Amino acid sequence: MAVHERVREFYRKEMVELQYADLFKEERVMHSPQGADISVEYPMNSEVSQVVNFCANNYLGLSSHPAVIAAAKRALEERGFGLSSVRFICGTQDQHKELERKISEFLGMEDAILYSSCFDANGGVFEALLNEEDALISDELNHASIIDGIRLCKAERLRYKHSDMKDLEHHLKETQNKRFRMIVTDGVFSMDGNVAKLDVICNLAEEYDAILVVDDSHATGFVGKTGRGTHEHHDVMGRVDIITTTFGKALGGAAGGCVVGQKLFIDILRQRSRPYLFSNTLSPVVVGATIKAIELLSDSTSLRDKLDENARYFRRRIREAGFEIKDGFHPIVPIMIGDAGLVQAMARELYAEGIYVVGFFYPVVPRGTARIRVQISAAHEKHHIDAAVDAFTKVGKKLGVLK
Repeated sequence: MAVHERVREFYRKEMVELQYADLFKEERVMHSPQGADISVEYPMNSEVSQVVNFCANNYLGLSSHPAVIAAAKRALEERGFGLSSVRFICGTQDQHKELERKISEFLGMEDAILYSSCFDANGGVFEALLNEEDALISDELNHASIIDGIRLCKAERLRYKHSDMKDLEHHLKETQNKRFRMIVTDGVFSMDGNVAKLDVICNLAEEYDAILVVDDSHATGFVGKTGRGTHEHHDVMGRVDIITTTFGKALGGAAGGCVVGQKLFIDILRQRSRPYLFSNTLSPVVVGATIKAIELLSDSTSLRDKLDENARYFRRRIREAGFEIKDGFHPIVPIMIGDAGLVQAMARELYAEGIYVVGFFYPVVPRGTARIRVQISAAHEKHHIDAAVDAFTKVGKKLGVLK
């Protein structure tokens, strides 16, 4: 092999240190479709177990929904597996335009542009719209894809303290000499499940003539009275300039993302956004299934309503059991433990009890704030939630987390 032995030794040491510190991320292999009950192969012994899944972004249970699967099959038969091209050459089908129309209508915006993921959407929006004459003001806890997208942009980069509106206003005042200012925030912050203060942020954006971008990946389809997202939750629909979001969570859980917003922004992205211009078109299978998912959510709020009920039920029961959780209503429920090693041990013990969860620790979250992030789904029934609370209680007492 061409790699120098010094290089090999360096990365071997890196891996050993991760394992020694109990920070090594293990991948468990699923032997079933995504759902509430799944078959998982544990990497330590290769045994396949039946467990209840509490760590997927399958918020509405659409990943294995019969109507979504049928739509994917139909798209495969009618439009093929892939386009083998980018959009502006020969990779745009009629259903790509239909999905763009449906997602923009669903979110109450003028137009939309599709990407292979929301990570790519966030990687392509800032560089295309801003330059060195501008300023980008970002919440300090924004998702990694936003951070990486900002790094590609030549605008001045500023961070405001998490959800601190006074600090945001300070940066807006300090950058009034810039050509454009852009505020960017997650709609829902994925580690805590807390919602950005979009009502206040909209007021500040309008007062200081700033563009507002919201990543609503953990909200589209289920936050708000009809699932439109955090802008519906805060009653600011029509006041957010740009929304980036994913089809890989609540809307079927496969792949794909988009930017929706005012048409003038979308038009510019079609001409300048590099991940759009130089990446293959989104697969017809994903497009067809996502269209069906949006249709299901447009016809009824039943899945969104069940998810809301499940999340509130779990939050009440886990608190009553004695665990510390972050306040809120979102189906992301962080159970705060603090110690990274204890979080890892607890996740392993819960797996042995038939509950599949994952621990999060530094550098994903700040030191001392290690937690198990539980994610509730509309696919869960009450018996799933009760089993999870019982297992958490048993393991919590065993490991000394609960008295």
